[in-house]
Amino acid sequence: MTKQTKLTKAARGRDCQVRLPGCPNNTETTVLAHYRLAGTCGMGIKPNDLQGAHADDYCHSICDGRTKAPEGMTREDIRLAHAEGVLRTIDILVRDGVVAA
Repeated sequence: MTKQTKLTKAARGRDCQVRLPGCPNNTETTVLAHYRLAGTCGMGIKPNDLQGAHADDYCHSICDGRTKAPEGMTREDIRLAHAEGVLRTIDILVRDGVVAA
């Protein structure tokens, strides 16, 4: 099991910030969903936790490709929603004093 960090723990119980169509915003399943970006991760290596979005299981599964995308959404649409979720999550973490700007 992966060690829980301050940022992964901070995701618990939070609103989903990825917000894909059909998102139930199930705060009981919210975790830190890491955004995969070339040069920051690799086989078996996760990006740093600042590259993560608060995402419920529905959105996290779609971003990771475990679940089919909503009708009409491309992979690029999903990546954009995930990236925007990362930015919203960083804003929340700064406002809450979890990380400093």
